[in-house]
Amino acid sequence: MQYIQYTDQKDLNNIIKRPVREKEDLFPVVRKIMDEVKNNGDRALINFSEKFDGNAPKYISLNKTTMEENVKGISDDLKDAIDLAIKNIKQFHLAQISSEIKIEPAPGVICAQRAVPIEKVGLYIPGGTAPLFSSVIMLAVPAVLAGCKEIVLITPPDLNGEIPTTIQYAALQSGLTTIYCGGGAQGIAALTYGTESIPKVDKILGPGNQFVTAAKQLAFLEGIAIDMPAGPSEVAVIADADANAAFVAADLLSQAEHGTDSQVLLIGTNDKKLNEIEQELNKQIKDLPRSEIAKTTLSKSLVVKTSDTDEAMSISNAYAPEHLILATSNARELATKVTNAGSVFIGALTPESAGDYASGTNHTLPTNRAATAFSGVNMDAFMKKITFQELSSEGVNSIGKAVVTMAQNEQLQAHANAMQLRINNLKNLTP
Repeated sequence: MQYIQYTDQKDLNNIIKRPVREKEDLFPVVRKIMDEVKNNGDRALINFSEKFDGNAPKYISLNKTTMEENVKGISDDLKDAIDLAIKNIKQFHLAQISSEIKIEPAPGVICAQRAVPIEKVGLYIPGGTAPLFSSVIMLAVPAVLAGCKEIVLITPPDLNGEIPTTIQYAALQSGLTTIYCGGGAQGIAALTYGTESIPKVDKILGPGNQFVTAAKQLAFLEGIAIDMPAGPSEVAVIADADANAAFVAADLLSQAEHGTDSQVLLIGTNDKKLNEIEQELNKQIKDLPRSEIAKTTLSKSLVVKTSDTDEAMSISNAYAPEHLILATSNARELATKVTNAGSVFIGALTPESAGDYASGTNHTLPTNRAATAFSGVNMDAFMKKITFQELSSEGVNSIGKAVVTMAQNEQLQAHANAMQLRINNLKNLTP
């Protein structure tokens, strides 16, 4: 990892910079993929899967009966773990459902707001180097709880051209009955335009690599809503002199093994502890099956030395990490100072993997500094909030004159007339 001694604001540009491909190179490539799927549907999806995933999918979709048969070989331990995660995620997300708001801000003026589920949502589940069945749970559980009428889950095929059985089990247990096979930008294109087999959706949710993120942004230009720019994964760890070096190293490696486009940031206040963490990294990385991926990620990542945890938090808020781990003696106090982060992990006993799998929070989070303005996926991501208003004759008297005055001063006479007519005819109207 590259070492930076933080001195002042000038160092921030180097710290917050992400190792991403230039967008001007990315979007034309993704645009061609999107257009090909738009024009040629399933055939283009299959061709791109063969080109990018290494094998053509053996099928475009799986139904509930087939999935139930396929998942019989999954171990009971894994089934129990997935079921526990689903239980916790359901509880946390159910608590997020907001009730209808109804108030009377002025006499005779009733205003209300009601949350309504988005009818058709597309859930993108990354594949690539690992089947991320945990992402199925994080997206499908709240979509089902929200009451979305059509939930279209799509994921890349494995090297055998099939959908991993772990993803099938997670989908079934989350309440889904169909899965579609297709990954990358072509999978996003299928959700954007629809194909012969895959329905078009109203909103696309889910993480992915730079190509998936670019495709989601292009889908947004086509009128399809997206959750957030969720690109390559990242973590920041703030560690002080009391941090457990082995824990911190494990946390850094858990993120580094995601992929070579991931990034980890270690912000430390004590040189001796930073050296201990480096020794632990060298020790632990040798035993990882994905050690080469982790090594590549670490080579592009940073260690930042600061004078204290307040300075470290200032850097973290500027960095706006997807995941923030507070490995400090004052972790709870430090947590109150977080202004920009996707999800925060407080204290020595709270690894990022807890939130990735089973604590109950959602692991679909904003990356690449998007945490400065975006929330992670939650129940609101699957809902739209519609406002209502109703005026009685008393309501027209309460706000009518103000509406007319404001409309006239904006030179929108038709707006003014719409209210003035009601004012003029109040005696002849039923309240």
